[in-house]
Amino acid sequence: MSTNAQAGKFAIGEAVENWTGDARFLEYTNAADPIGSGIISPIPAKEFGPELYHAGETRIVTLDLSRELKTDYLATSPSLLAQFMRINAGDSIQTEPNATSELYYIISGAGHTEVNGETIDWKQGDFVTLPSGSNSIHTAKEDTTIYYIVDTPLLDYLGVKATEARFKPTVYTAEMAKKHLEEVANAPDAHLKNRISILLNNEKFDQTLTITHVLWAMLGIVPVGSNQAPHSHKSVALDFVAYAASGTYTLVGDQIDPKTNEIIDPIRIDWVTGKAFVTPPGLWHSHHNESDEAAYIIPIQDAGLQTYLRTLDIQFTHYDEA
Repeated sequence: MSTNAQAGKFAIGEAVENWTGDARFLEYTNAADPIGSGIISPIPAKEFGPELYHAGETRIVTLDLSRELKTDYLATSPSLLAQFMRINAGDSIQTEPNATSELYYIISGAGHTEVNGETIDWKQGDFVTLPSGSNSIHTAKEDTTIYYIVDTPLLDYLGVKATEARFKPTVYTAEMAKKHLEEVANAPDAHLKNRISILLNNEKFDQTLTITHVLWAMLGIVPVGSNQAPHSHKSVALDFVAYAASGTYTLVGDQIDPKTNEIIDPIRIDWVTGKAFVTPPGLWHSHHNESDEAAYIIPIQDAGLQTYLRTLDIQFTHYDEA
């Protein structure tokens, strides 16, 4: 064997490549927990107000935390990118992301999407999911705003392209979502639940029970005067406030008082209609409504993927039911 080969080098003519140049060796206890040690970048509890998209020209507003996450691609969480769309009446926006899953929540307005030769109509309160390979044109027949989530950061991190559509384009209408949420909210045991909510599910994913194989989406209500008890999970929540009056808020923190089951030294995130905010993974969070109107929240997470990996680890305070 040549000297170069023994040194981990391979020579072709005059070119010499050092294949060991990027190799490192780390002592186990110093490297096994980069989250706990703070080596990996933390995920902030970031807020994005409705003033970002309520008026102005047709555009996409990206809720980008790439600087905080230390990525060289757009990201709101390690796996997901949240965006606001504003499409003025008669205007269109085209999307063709490298994503396995796209989720659109129609905040206001109405219009249609042309995707791969098909037309999907939508209106305020509808949810629409599109699979990989969707080359779409979204056209508004009246001024429209949309909360738009894709899993492009996950694919960017893996360095891959989405090639297989795992589900068909699917619409979850506002009417059906409202009907099912009212059934849950009016159930006799609703007051015993940690969250009064419905999960949106595509029948293709009958094990994870999620809206796509990567995404998880919930529509929840926080009734007047209620204090929804804390829970936690390992997925990042990209929350959207569908409606709230002043006095509705979320508390977030990393510890629970074992005597009161309340969050110790929480930060407070006040709800505003049309606002989005990030709930970091692993933190306890509780919802509270001190206003005189019911409030509605839409958390979207990568919990489809987390559930499949068996890593979601959702936890409730000890006296609560899921």
